[in-house]
This record gives sequence, structure tokens and C-alpha cells, in this order.
Amino acid sequence: MSRTDGRDYKRIVVKAGTSLLTKGTNNLDLQIINSLVDQISSLQLKGKEMILVSSGAVAAGREAINTLSQIEESNFGSLPERQVLAAVGQGKLMHVYEQGFANHAILVAQALVSRRDVNDRLGYLNLRNTLSALLNSGVIPIINENDVVAVEELVGEVFGDNDNLSALIANLIDADLLLILGTVEGMYTKDPNLHEDAEIVAVVKKVDESINLLGGPSSDDIGRGGMTTKLEAARLATVSGVDVIIASGLEIDAIIRIASGESLGTLFESSVSSLESRERWMLSNLSGGGEDRTIEVDSGAVLALTEGNRSLLPAGVIRSTSEFQRGDVVSVINRNGDVKAAGITNYSSEDIQRIAGVRSDRIEEILGYHYGDEVIHRDNLVLLVE
Repeated sequence: MSRTDGRDYKRIVVKAGTSLLTKGTNNLDLQIINSLVDQISSLQLKGKEMILVSSGAVAAGREAINTLSQIEESNFGSLPERQVLAAVGQGKLMHVYEQGFANHAILVAQALVSRRDVNDRLGYLNLRNTLSALLNSGVIPIINENDVVAVEELVGEVFGDNDNLSALIANLIDADLLLILGTVEGMYTKDPNLHEDAEIVAVVKKVDESINLLGGPSSDDIGRGGMTTKLEAARLATVSGVDVIIASGLEIDAIIRIASGESLGTLFESSVSSLESRERWMLSNLSGGGEDRTIEVDSGAVLALTEGNRSLLPAGVIRSTSEFQRGDVVSVINRNGDVKAAGITNYSSEDIQRIAGVRSDRIEEILGYHYGDEVIHRDNLVLLVE
């Protein structure tokens, strides 16, 4: 049975929690991991853009440490020692994924992210541009929280077994669907461990206080996330235009079945479209001072933007008319000063003055560095013309 009203999910973020990847043990479950890899690969080869947010580094590190008899597991209980487990396990975890996806002739790339990377303006832009480039190249990004630095330096401000991280990534790359996979089948009306009449909630229209009351602590100590962090992630993603489904990764072919519209787990419906949400964000930044940060472009660039749905290239830029930094939201104006678009700039006003009117392949020659061929990528641009 389908409940997604014919939605065609093209860009999907899959979050796999520690309890799923270990199946509740202290070691990685290779059968589970290989099943996830096979499903994600199948969808990727069918034209879907897939991103994997994976927990499990600490569990992989613990498994590796336990094989060394001279190191006692009891020595790895505090936060700094958790960082050691993450550092040891991250390479092991990626090696498993690399081998699995290689069997499908798919290349993967690792990205370790902390909350500062997402909150920082330039970090956000760099991460978005990198992930977009990987997806455009057919590479599957595998993302994990950077526990090696995050656990200690963020003083507890971590993502919660990657639940909130997956929501931020889904928002950042304009995903259509965030699929949060664990060992629970979805969100229940009551605690199923205490109430036999507990039922799965099939669809949630809005994450409000009544829904939050259904959350609870993690059911085990293997991972850091429970239903509460999953609901937080669902709220964060849905208000930015991303559908969220919480489901069990133990279900056979759960990812493929959900992507095809089958009703599994709990669907949290987005309240706005992803495009509308991003446009709102850029326009809010524009009204907050962005109208004073402007790039003047020629008629050819205006035509490419408004009718060709193209990125703004330096060849079409006449000049920057004010000061701004890379990552700022700026206005794009024509020769008459009419605002035609707004977007996130890849280059500062000083850089733009130097590369205005030149071909993209000369950017690095002129500046000595290269942040992309576009002054503003089409994914980071909203039109302001009728």
C-alpha cells in the first residue's frame, strides 16, 4: 500500500543507526551492512541520488580494540576514550563500505562532519558544494559525525547518533526524502514494550508537542539516539521541505520498498517544498541586508539565469558593486540596477572584481585558487523576476 501520493523521490538520504549496524551487539553486522549497500546501490544505478549517513565508527573501533588482548575494553568508557574508538573504527567502517559498493562498481567518498561545519557560513557552503559535486559525479557520499573532535570540543553538543546530522545534511543538499533506519518499526502510539495494544503511527502531518510526548529514551546503550532525537530530526527536516520516514532496517529491502512508495514505518510529511524552503531562506537573508550586496551582470547572463535556468558564470559578470564575503547572500542586478535574482556567492566581492568577464577556466590562474566554475551555482540561486 502506498501513502506517498505518487511522490517520486530522486535524492534520498539514508541514515543507518548503530543499533541497526550492530543488530544490538558490540560488533558490526556485515550481513546487515551488505544488505543496505545492495539496496542503496540498486537505487543509485536506477538514477536515484543516494547519500548515506552512517553511525557505527565507535562500534567498529570497539570490535578492533577487542581483538588486541593487551588492551582492556574497560579502559574505553570515557568521552576521550570514545574518541579513540571512533578514530580506530572510522577507517575500518569505511573499508567495509568501500568493498561493498565496489562490488556494484560504485565509488564512495567519506565526509566527517561536526556541527560547527554546518553552522559556519563557509563550512556550510563548502560542504554543500562538495556533496553536490559528488552526487553529480555519481559518487555516494558516506557521512558520519566527526566524533574524534566533536565529542570533546562541542561539550555535549553532538548530533545524537547522527539523527540530527542526517536532517541537517538532507536540508543542506535539498533532499526529497530522509530515511532514518534503526531496529524499531516506526513511531508507536504507546511504548510497545509495555503496551500490547501499541500501534504504529502511519503518517504524521506535523511534529508538535503531542507527537513529542510519544518520544522516549534510547532503548539500549549501543547508540546515542532514541525516538526523541529522531523526532527532533523529523521536525528539522520537514519544516525545510524534506519528507522523513522512520522505519526498521531489519525489514527485507526496506529502502527499496519505501522508495517505491510502500507504506513502511512512520511517514512525517514535509510542510513546504524543498525549493520553497530554500527560496524563503535566501530571500530572508536578502531582506536582512543582502539587497546592499550586489553583482551587476550583462544581458546575456540575465537571459541565461531567467530563461536557461543556468548558473551565474564569471564571463557574464560586469562588476561587484559593494563589499561582501564568500558565502554571503547577494543580489544579482542588470545594467539598469533591476534585481533579477539572489543567491549564495562562491566568491568575495574582491575576487569577483578580478575575475569579472573572464572564462571559468581562468579563475585559478587569476586568483591562485578555485571554489568552482560558478560565481553563483544554480542550486544556490532564486529568481526574482516575473
